[in-house]
Amino acid sequence: MAGRPEAGRGDGISVRVDRSEGVVTLTLDTPHNRNALSTALVDDLTAGLRDAGADRDVRAVVLTHTGGTFCAGADLTEAGSSVSSRTEQMLTLLRAILETPKPVIGRIDGHVRAGGMGLVGACDLVVAGPKSSFALTEARLGLAASIVSLTVVPRMTSRAASRYFLTTETFGAHEAEAIGLVTEAAADTGATVAELVAAIRPSSPQGLAASKRLTTAAMLEEFDRRGADLAEESARLFASDEAREGMMAFLQKRSPSWAAPAESSGAAVGKET
Repeated sequence: MAGRPEAGRGDGISVRVDRSEGVVTLTLDTPHNRNALSTALVDDLTAGLRDAGADRDVRAVVLTHTGGTFCAGADLTEAGSSVSSRTEQMLTLLRAILETPKPVIGRIDGHVRAGGMGLVGACDLVVAGPKSSFALTEARLGLAASIVSLTVVPRMTSRAASRYFLTTETFGAHEAEAIGLVTEAAADTGATVAELVAAIRPSSPQGLAASKRLTTAAMLEEFDRRGADLAEESARLFASDEAREGMMAFLQKRSPSWAAPAESSGAAVGKET
């Protein structure tokens, strides 16, 4: 499988694909927008995962990035496009990572925010470097990590999930390892990923696929049970007045104004802080 051209060169490709010795590396390659989850990037990444999954000679997939950000979450410049379509795309992408019959290893040494956390949670193994930082920032924008919760909550301790979903605090690689979000915090992500790949390579394709299914079955059951409802909730929140204000404030680099809507009884709802 030949490497795809880099993004930003007139070809519209946002994910670079390289293959070497049975390992496919998928590189998020739109650093100009911090590798945000644009429609193009989500489509390219989903296609890359499916191609790798269908190739019997591939033993592992590595998901990594260019620039100082692994993934900044939703592409807010696409806020005018179909919200329901984008939420369904995200659901499909996360499911593709879980269903790819090869181990997917995240190699991260940069910032991970919002929807990017969903990618981390979906990976089978994750190595995070010293420049990594993580945050679930949705609540600041009038949103919630609805779809992302399907892959992130099962990886974290319950107390950590409550803390970071509600406070939107930023934490580093060692904390991410301590709470179970990543497999290992490493000074040299390349060397650590190479060790993991070396450990995986001798296994049979059938054995790897069956073993992965054992570890992803519970998450996929939740996708079946709650995925559609969470996608609907995500779309509803994105279309809300509060989310529009939150996203505009973010893009305009100002503090949001959380106006309190009136209840049907005429009483005011308490103002958010």
